[in-house]
Amino acid sequence: MSNELIPVDPPELFHSPAFAQGMIIPAGPTLYVGGQDGVDTDGELLEGLAAQTEQALRNLLAVLASAGTSPEYVAKLTIFLATGVDPTEAYAATGAVWGNRRTAVSVLSVTPARPGALVEIEAVAGFPARDA
Repeated sequence: MSNELIPVDPPELFHSPAFAQGMIIPAGPTLYVGGQDGVDTDGELLEGLAAQTEQALRNLLAVLASAGTSPEYVAKLTIFLATGVDPTEAYAATGAVWGNRRTAVSVLSVTPARPGALVEIEAVAGFPARDA
């Protein structure tokens, strides 16, 4: 059985090349990645939205790799942006690290718990099929 994610894009809803309306994860383990900030390996917050967004995604990729999965198996991203941040700038910054991967996405405007944080990204992912 394949563990390929299955996009759900009902014909009566808007079809976007950037995101899916929903994703089905075939039966198997699921990884929930906690919010990743734009901090480096020393815990220092990078400067600016683009740098923080790219670093948060690199941190997310590190968690995926450590768990034995990859971005192709991410079914859902939740992106928390600091109130007043322009989401188009954050979207533009994702391309360099995330590439052109469709997934279900929610974007929320929040007051970050960490002073200076402009973005936090969490994910839900499945895993590649394993040989039985």
